[in-house]
Amino acid sequence: MKKTIILAIESSCDETSASVIINGKIKSNIVATQEVHHKYGGVVPELASRAHQKNIVPVVDQALKEAEVQKSELSAIAFTKGPGLLGALLVGASFAKSMAAALNIPLIGVNHMQAHILAHFIDEPQPQFPFLCLTVSGGHTQLVMVRSHLDMEVIGETQDDAVGEAFDKTAKILGLPYPGGPLIDKYAQKGNPLAFEFPMVSTEGLSFSFSGIKTSFLYFFRKKVQENQNFVDENIEDICASVQHTLIKILMNKLRKAAAKHKVKNIGIAGGVSANSGLRKAVKEEGEKKGWDVFIPEFEYCTDNAAMIAITAHYKYLAGEFESLNVSPNPRMKFSGTR
Repeated sequence: MKKTIILAIESSCDETSASVIINGKIKSNIVATQEVHHKYGGVVPELASRAHQKNIVPVVDQALKEAEVQKSELSAIAFTKGPGLLGALLVGASFAKSMAAALNIPLIGVNHMQAHILAHFIDEPQPQFPFLCLTVSGGHTQLVMVRSHLDMEVIGETQDDAVGEAFDKTAKILGLPYPGGPLIDKYAQKGNPLAFEFPMVSTEGLSFSFSGIKTSFLYFFRKKVQENQNFVDENIEDICASVQHTLIKILMNKLRKAAAKHKVKNIGIAGGVSANSGLRKAVKEEGEKKGWDVFIPEFEYCTDNAAMIAITAHYKYLAGEFESLNVSPNPRMKFSGTR
């Protein structure tokens, strides 16, 4: 049987990544992290684009070498079509289009958020269909009903900010370096999650809202620092634990509600925030109480990476879902479900 070999490229934000998948099995997953953004306290789009241009050739070359694959053996090229930063997406899309044209092989465009969900199918164990997936990242917070690899429906999402942004903005207010989300998680592990109380915004149905807690935290921070200039240094672990506890509680309330409403016992979490130790623990503990089968990708497949683009491209290749060479990336690409 002829092998299906796909090279996948991820360049939606500040990670330049390439992966090779052969017959549905990941053979390489190379990620180049852009350190240039740290001193700016966040991702600078123009610098991200330049770094992608610098990194993409060596990253692709390393991915092919690690997988022991020649360019001539490739069956298709996949790339992140959106959402993401336009300049960053253009680098990956242009490279993929050029390579596909040169090799005269199919081109596959992948939705970044769909890929986060399908990261569950990189390794064992894999969820059975249908399953409910909580996708949480810096730009998205969604509840997705997954009926098959390519049949998904968003049943709830944030009305304003994403939970990842709430983590990062809180960290920035505290003066923590970028990226702040993982640092909040680190400090939270040693703190008291009930030390400080923050309000939880009530939203209808399965929708989320995180703008309120960011505003509340800012007022809390200003008041406490005015009273004691050393407040943050003296209470950093308890502050982080309390903020993280509140954000996770919001997520878990909606996840619990969605699972009951749709009578689903297979539960997954995906996206960058699914690497958070507090959230992973909360989902597992809730699963034990409710009799859920819980699925969480390995840490390396939670944050942005090309392996998740590759596994999605594998299923799209089998379904014959290809792009023309005049395709353009879509930085505001919606994911309301497929098919």
